[in-house]
Amino acid sequence: MRLSTSMPILAAAAAAFLIGAAVPAYAQDASAPAAAAPTGAASQPLTKAEKKKQAKAQHKAERKAARAKNNAELKKLEQNGYNPAVNDPNYPQNLQNAEKKANAPAGASQ
Repeated sequence: MRLSTSMPILAAAAAAFLIGAAVPAYAQDASAPAAAAPTGAASQPLTKAEKKKQAKAQHKAERKAARAKNNAELKKLEQNGYNPAVNDPNYPQNLQNAEKKANAPAGASQ
């Protein structure tokens, strides 16, 4: 009895897979080249894969910007006397001094 109920389910699943996997063929407009066809969110909604790709690109850009900001801040601190490679017993004080120098106005002297 179990075999007779699973066969229609299997057939329906196979049919749904084959119908979903079929790629529709669209006629191309001969007057407009394919490269000039508008692409973007305004013409068609984004697919799940496109949304994922777009989110990944945005995340990558955010990480790159954050890394650049951190590197610039570290470089500024190093230019003002902070050395992260040294095992210094006065670590917090040296970092704070470098931050004070880095954040001081350009014309101020100490």
